[in-house]
Amino acid sequence: MKIYLTFMLFSLFVSAASLPKADKVLVQKSDRKLLLLKNNKVLRTYRISLGREPKGTKHREGDNKTPEGNYTLDYKKADSAYFKAIHISYPDAKDRVWAKKRGVQPGGYIMIH
Repeated sequence: MKIYLTFMLFSLFVSAASLPKADKVLVQKSDRKLLLLKNNKVLRTYRISLGREPKGTKHREGDNKTPEGNYTLDYKKADSAYFKAIHISYPDAKDRVWAKKRGVQPGGYIMIH
């Protein structure tokens, strides 16, 4: 079974000037792929690496998991040591409630780079 992680773009610039700007990023965790989409059509596909424990969704700080769900890519980290590090809006309100009920920290500061 494939697990999909979808990010809605706030702002992401495609390096090739001839390509239109993507409006969605889809991460296929099981295939280790990141797809840039425009109107649900694939513009580009990239091979990716994930955290040490990528299976399942992220629930707490330090679990080394990749969040699953719809998140916003909300800003680029200007002083990143990585090329074009982009912040993911994890945790959202649902993630915070889940973590609070279990007495754990949800984590955060998740980046694509």
